[in-house]
Amino acid sequence: MLFRDRYDAGRVLARKLRSYAQRPDVVILALPRGGVPVGYEVARALGAPLDVFVVRKLGLPGHEEFAMGAIASGGVSVMNPSVLSRYRVSEATIAEVIAREQEELRRRESAYRGDRPPVEVDGKTAILVDDGLATGSSMRAAVLALRRRGPSRIVVGVPVAPVETCHMLEELVDATVCAVTPQPFYAVGEWYEDFSQTTDEEVRDLLERAREEALAGHSREGGHVPAGAK
Repeated sequence: MLFRDRYDAGRVLARKLRSYAQRPDVVILALPRGGVPVGYEVARALGAPLDVFVVRKLGLPGHEEFAMGAIASGGVSVMNPSVLSRYRVSEATIAEVIAREQEELRRRESAYRGDRPPVEVDGKTAILVDDGLATGSSMRAAVLALRRRGPSRIVVGVPVAPVETCHMLEELVDATVCAVTPQPFYAVGEWYEDFSQTTDEEVRDLLERAREEALAGHSREGGHVPAGAK
């Protein structure tokens, strides 16, 4: 194990991203659900606003652990040709899975943000954060969707990922920060002592705490874990 939990991982990642601290042009966009506790700690340490950027994996029917692609806010879809070819996935099946995940994507955006508009990223340095990467398909979809919103720079930051996935993303973004790249990799959850599921309620709570701290001018530096955090 490398990290106690996602908050611990966020503090480790924040140290790797300290060159972005206290810059007015930086925003943190966390992929829910698991990326939000990580992003919360990064945002506090860097003194940057926090928002969610919703991405949904497109699981192969009957084998949902295999990602045949992903979709993200903004109508972007990214498919995995090797999985589609290997399992001979039909166009009708792809369309059915996309429609179902788009509905869930819209539900999550409404649940997490409510009526509040997304954080403005036009002309900013946007740091996309998750709790880890495996194939990187969800993060790739997020990058492509985010680019449509006009950030000046896109940075991907994760606590743990296989080195080949980090190298793949380097071709798509301005910078990639993978805190640790263990070999062999296995799975993201293998590198956490506590990898229990992050709930919708926890996501909403962390986003609200981040907004309150920003409004109050409260320092986000340090290792405080909010009450009720796992």
